Amino acid sequence: MIKSKKNLVNWMGSLGIASFVSYAAAVIFAPSTYPGYDWMSRAVSDLSAANAPSLALWHQLAAAYGAAGLVCIMAVCIAIQGKLNKTLRLGVYLFAVMFWVSIIGFGMFPLSQSGGTGTAFQDIAHIAVTAVVVLLCIASLVLIMIGGYRKKQFVSLAICATIALVLMFVGAIGTGVAPSEYFGVFQRFSNLIATNGFLMILGIYLFLGKLEKEVES
Repeated sequence: MIKSKKNLVNWMGSLGIASFVSYAAAVIFAPSTYPGYDWMSRAVSDLSAANAPSLALWHQLAAAYGAAGLVCIMAVCIAIQGKLNKTLRLGVYLFAVMFWVSIIGFGMFPLSQSGGTGTAFQDIAHIAVTAVVVLLCIASLVLIMIGGYRKKQFVSLAICATIALVLMFVGAIGTGVAPSEYFGVFQRFSNLIATNGFLMILGIYLFLGKLEKEVES
């Protein structure tokens, strides 16, 4: 049964929604200060590149993204101690590691030039962070799927993880095979809908008390 009375940790789950809204606002509105930016063909990371004209607005709109997201995912990790099952917990913990790597890594190594990646250390590090984030995200979603489908109480969470993983692969495949004018569309499947969207789902589950339904014996 879902708890009717929420504690502080439950309320922290609502920050997952705030994080998603903040990031989505940056993705949607930051291009307004970037002359000639075409969201359908350009990467999201171009908006926050070191020389991007949209950098200031990006930082303003995405100000709540990292902080709110980190508080939310850590609250989720606290709430699931001794709950769910080992596979589900490991998946959530890996997702938390992924989010930390994303926030710190991309914060330290934004693209040096908007519109592409060069050979500078900063750009190479940005690509490396991207690879690590993708691998961690895939591993975490797979574990959440395995653990979730094993328990009927968490099938809905496993379904959400499945949708997120499918969208990640659609984005990855799309950016590789689709015409270049649609690169940005498919990239947003991965970094907006799949990754940040699933963080919001975890936050909603925490807010509703649905991560505390079962204590593992």
